Amino acid sequence: MKRILLFLAVNVLVVVTIGIVTSVLGIRPYITQYGIDFQALLAFSAVVGFSGAFISLALSRVMAKWMMGVKVLDPQAHLSNDARELVVQIHRLAKQAGLSAMPQVGVYESEEVNAFATGPTKNRSLVAVSSGLLARMDQQAVEGVLAHEISHVANGDMVTMTLIQGVINTFVVFLSRVAAFAVSQLFRRDDSEGFPHLVHFIAVIVFDILFSILGSIVVMYFSRIREFRADKGGARLAGTTGMVHALESLKRTTMLVDTEQTSLATLKIAGAPKGWMKLFASHPDLDERIARLKAGA
Repeated sequence: MKRILLFLAVNVLVVVTIGIVTSVLGIRPYITQYGIDFQALLAFSAVVGFSGAFISLALSRVMAKWMMGVKVLDPQAHLSNDARELVVQIHRLAKQAGLSAMPQVGVYESEEVNAFATGPTKNRSLVAVSSGLLARMDQQAVEGVLAHEISHVANGDMVTMTLIQGVINTFVVFLSRVAAFAVSQLFRRDDSEGFPHLVHFIAVIVFDILFSILGSIVVMYFSRIREFRADKGGARLAGTTGMVHALESLKRTTMLVDTEQTSLATLKIAGAPKGWMKLFASHPDLDERIARLKAGA
């Protein structure tokens, strides 16, 4: 979840910022004296949309380290036995997965049971693990979790999600400008030349945020699909038994942490949101993931 949340947050921030800057500078090549030039708007939307997605991708590893307080373990430095074993374990799994460049390995302080992989390319990836996961899970379970995260890297999931996000952003920018233009026309009067421009400026920001939230439903749907695929990849690296054990351990330990801290399970790797909140879940329900692995699906 951390990987997707960070990516989405940075993406929305970039898209909204670009929207504000272009509005302030009056860069609206899609608006003519006759109304909206939809072909020009689509081109403008694609440029803004994919720019936001790829900037988010480029910053993903840096933002993860900064926002999560990830401490990267240097394989060449003097490390504790546990830290060195973690680096060796991740690098071994990376080689098994066929990665030509070893990912950076990081640990961040948190009681939550979590791990994530991020980075702009397979050759510039980061696998980070929470201290809570290392403290609460046995070695076999940790192996399964790490195999899952390495599979995300090997599958190129960040690039795949970036392309999906770029398409969604394009529709978000396109629809928000059409809606903002329509709203601004309701306030157009002969004696208030500048007021419609102000309404359009505010409406663009509001619709950018609103449609980005709605668009995240589609992004999360594809994220859940990629999680199933990463589970299968993890099973190939750590064995089906090991991967199932990892997911069952995640379920037990996350429930324990949530009980102790009354935390919001929806935002966790093992979360099980209910009702319409399932639409915004980046990970499928753990019971379904376990059942699919046991069925060999």
